[in-house]
Order: sequence, then structure tokens, then C-alpha cells
Amino acid sequence: MTPDHCFKSRSLILVTVLVCGLGLFTHANAQVRHPFLVDLNSRSATEIGRSTLENPSRASGINDAGQVVGESVTAEGGWHAFITGPDSMGMRQLGNLGESWSQSFSYDVNNAGQVVGTDPTGPPRAFITGPDGVGMRDLGSLGGGWSYARGINDAGQVVGDSGAADGVGHAFITGPDGMGMRELGTLGGNGSNANGINDAGQVVGTSSTAEGNDHAFITGPDGVGMRDLGTLGGNWSRAFDINDAGQVVGQSSTAEGDWHAFITGSDGMGMRDLGTLGGQYSYANGVNDAGQVVGTSLTAEGNPHAFITGPDGKGMVDLNSLVDLSEGVILTRAAGINNNGQVIAMGVIPEPETYALMLAGLGLIGLMGGARRRRNSHS
Repeated sequence: MTPDHCFKSRSLILVTVLVCGLGLFTHANAQVRHPFLVDLNSRSATEIGRSTLENPSRASGINDAGQVVGESVTAEGGWHAFITGPDSMGMRQLGNLGESWSQSFSYDVNNAGQVVGTDPTGPPRAFITGPDGVGMRDLGSLGGGWSYARGINDAGQVVGDSGAADGVGHAFITGPDGMGMRELGTLGGNGSNANGINDAGQVVGTSSTAEGNDHAFITGPDGVGMRDLGTLGGNWSRAFDINDAGQVVGQSSTAEGDWHAFITGSDGMGMRDLGTLGGQYSYANGVNDAGQVVGTSLTAEGNPHAFITGPDGKGMVDLNSLVDLSEGVILTRAAGINNNGQVIAMGVIPEPETYALMLAGLGLIGLMGGARRRRNSHS
């Protein structure tokens, strides 16, 4: 744009206010991050719990009743795991495994309301709760002293990763109700981690290969056997979730060097590129039993937006276009989806100070317009 050196002083003030306002609007520090429950049936987006600059929250898992889990900053400044009631109503802290000052993070919840996550205080330790998030139990480790729990099915089988006796992290699965931790092995490399599990006990995650690359994997029922899911033409891939049909979703590098979300067919067969919202990057976080996939993609303008697909991963759509959002809210990341059309997503809005600057700019526009009209009326 060629600079115009003929600005009057009022115009210069206006431009300064608007530029500063828009600059704050797009600056990361000027955005407040909120977790939302998106209901596709009613096109609504409801903020989950109380989320402010002083007390931010993050949502990571949802069950079919709409109970949401994640973590929120307490008044004392530490992160604590939480669970909500059905349809994300109410937020209750889950506590921790250690001292009163320690923290906790929750990553997934099953239809009984059992929550899994990690207390990171000291060596991180995986935990499971009872139904409706009541009680917290240490799941132990594979001998290395640390562990993370990342997924749970309706039988209470938990998956994640733990340090083994040799100090390397390996994927694990437990029995029902989180009892007994069993190592799942690797795809020939040194380490692995598990992120999701379906009701048959098929586990998905990422493992290093003998060639030194990271590849997505799937196991058979009850975590038996580990199979390489391959890639979209690049060198690496990661699997994040699986539905009861065995459809796996995640992210893979492509032959062109981009990073794209993928879905497989049943039992992890065949990896299909889900594309993007116009940019070069996308990844899939969750999938329901109909094969609807949610995640994040860059738009053509380079902005991260939450996406959702139709059944069987068909057709990627910007989630923002399907919801009646409050002014200024942008859904940037979809973390999970249940079987009843509810999605958990992170959204951003500008800080109140930014609104004030924008309103000040609009006020100046009004004043200048009024003055111009008055001058014109006297001319």
C-alpha cells in the first residue's frame, strides 16, 4: 500500500487507534482462550466453566452424556483436573495424588464418568477415578517411576505411556477398571506411546520404527499385537483416537512435506488424507462411532480453525460456520466429539481492552462523520 501523506490530524488519530486495536486483536496476548461445548443440533456454543485471564481452563475429553474433562487454574494459581456434569454443566475439581499444592491434568473420560490423567508433581503419575470422577487412584508405572494416562474405554481399560526399567517410555494398557499395567512394545524402535482405545481394547498411538521414524500404530483387541499404519507418503505419522469400528485418526506427513489429518477404514486399514481448510497443516484429534472427525487446520489465510467432517471423514468443514457464535469468538481447535453431536473446542476472543479500542475507533468514526455532515450542511 502506498502511504498517503495528506492525512489530517483527526484521520491520523483514527488510523492509529484502529491499527492499534486491530493489532491487539490479532496478537496472541490479546486473546482469551475459552473451552466451549458445541452442540451441532442446536448450533450453540456454551462456555465450559469459568474461564478468564486469571483462571483459564482447557478441555480435552467428552463422553456421550456431555461430561467434559480437562484442567483449570485454581485461585492459588495451580492447574487442577476437572469434570463437569452432563452437557458440560458445572465444573468440579478432581484433586490430585500428592500434596495439597500439587497439580493434575485430565485427558479422557468414559461413559461411566471415570477420568484418566496425570499428576505431574515429582515424577508424573497416571491416575484413574471412580464413576463420575469420584476418588483418584495411582496406576503405577512400568518400572521407570513415571506414567501418563491418555485414554480410557467403557470397561475402564486405560492406555498411555510409562517409563520402563531401562528409562525409555513405552505404551501401556491396563485391565478393566485400570487394574494391572502391561507394556505394548514398539514397531521396532526404542519407544512408544498410546493415545486412544476403543471398547474392543484396540489401542492406537505412535511408536519409533527400526529406521528411526515415528509411525502411527494400531493393536488388536485387548492391546495384543502392534501394526504399523504407515503414512500419507512422508516419513512419520501419529494416531490420536479410534472409534468402535476401528477407524483411526491422527496426523501424517505427506510426500510434499505438508502435515495433514487422516482417517483410516475399519480396523485401521487404509489411510486417507482429510485435506485442510486451505492451508498446509491439519491434524485430527477425535472421532465418533459415525466416523465424524474433529481437529484443527490452517485456513488459506494461515489462521488455525477448528474443523469437523461428515460421517466416515467425508468433507472437512470449518466448525465456526456451523455454530452461532458470539461476536469475536473464533473456534481454533476441536479436541473431541461424542456420539450425540457434541464437540469440545477451544475458542479465542479479544481482550476487553481491545474492544474498548475498537469502540473508541468507531466513536471517532461517528464524530468525524457527524462533523463532516455538519460542514457539508453549511457549505
